[in-house]
Amino acid sequence: MDSDFSHAFQKELICVICSNYLVDPVTICCGHSFCRPCLCLSWEEAQSPANCPACSEPSQKQDFKTNILLKNLVTITRKASLWQFLSSEKQICGTHRETKKMFCDVEKSLLCLLCSNSQEHGTHKHYPIEGAAEEHREKLLKQMRILWEKIQENQRNLNEERRTAFLWRGDVVLRAQMIRNEYRKLHPVLHREEKQHLERLNKEDQEIFQQLQRSWVKMDQKSKHLKEMYQELMKMCHKPDVELLQVRMEDSVLLHMPQPVNPELTARPITGLVDRLNHFRVEIAFTWEVTNHNIRLFEDVRSWMLRRGSLNSDRSDYFAAWGTQVFSSGKHYWELDVDNSWDWALGVCKDSWIRKNSTMVTSKDIFLLLCVKVDSRFSLLTTSPMFPHYVEKPLGQVGVFLDFESGSVSFLNVTRSSLIWSYPAGSLNFPVRPFFYTGHR
Repeated sequence: MDSDFSHAFQKELICVICSNYLVDPVTICCGHSFCRPCLCLSWEEAQSPANCPACSEPSQKQDFKTNILLKNLVTITRKASLWQFLSSEKQICGTHRETKKMFCDVEKSLLCLLCSNSQEHGTHKHYPIEGAAEEHREKLLKQMRILWEKIQENQRNLNEERRTAFLWRGDVVLRAQMIRNEYRKLHPVLHREEKQHLERLNKEDQEIFQQLQRSWVKMDQKSKHLKEMYQELMKMCHKPDVELLQVRMEDSVLLHMPQPVNPELTARPITGLVDRLNHFRVEIAFTWEVTNHNIRLFEDVRSWMLRRGSLNSDRSDYFAAWGTQVFSSGKHYWELDVDNSWDWALGVCKDSWIRKNSTMVTSKDIFLLLCVKVDSRFSLLTTSPMFPHYVEKPLGQVGVFLDFESGSVSFLNVTRSSLIWSYPAGSLNFPVRPFFYTGHR
């Protein structure tokens, strides 16, 4: 009867994924419990909600807390198994006829208390085997948590690098067409400059795309290596206490992680670009300059870029300004200074968008160029729809050109006399008001 009860009790402490005693057990929504490492690997590529490996019930992925009760019960069971092992005749010291309760860290062997104090072993480090095994397992689990964070970081970087490579190619194709369209508006004598401009663009495209490819191959290899390390550590954790203690391990997991490429095209000048648009120069007066916490432009953009939920921002010194004049026809060009701005957004928008007093960057009522800082990198994006642009950040003046005849909005790097972005013809078909939004560090 006692044997049946013991067997049934131990069965409840077994992970159904790995068929070993639970290690760092977590309990999910349906009530089933698993080793945290096993669940992490099982759910790594699963969609949310994921299915329970035991009953297939959907369960939301979350940072589950360690089930302390189960962990303690497993520890007690392991100790019982350990003492049963130590009580065997093989583990009785042949010299002193005492149980080998001490672990020698130098020789990775079991000793009785008298042997551990002998002249032969006196200078070695010794630990009571019972506590040493659990401490060893906890060190492994700590390494695994660090390693799992690295695995997730590397996977995020890999996904971002592949996404960047896809968007990069699209951006370059659109940019080449945009440059051709702009040169058609200028003097035919610039045909040679246009050809050189496009050739350099194509050369940069090839070089940077190869960098992106090499980067994601390196990240993919790193991902496989990290998972192999993780699975090896998981196997160690499942070893019986005596075997676990005999495994030599490093004190910490030191890993060099491949970093994403930051692709950026050179802002090349187009001769006569700014001179042509200066014929349509207008002076813009801004009013209603307010600090506005309800316009979540940069928070929304960062969330979109990082593919996460809403992010809190510690920057409360944003201010928004709207032009006093509404434009509905003709051609109009103005410039704004962004040199000392922390984050900034400029362009035009509908009056109705302003009155909403909050927004998502996916709104079709705005044509904005945004410069957003995430970590140490600046990124340029445009709205309607949200699209990243891999070109160097403008310093100094940024030009905005409205052309209601073609229905387009363009943004210029004035210092470089280069085109940052021009919306396709027909994009602009409603009255708009100039808009400027910025923050300072």
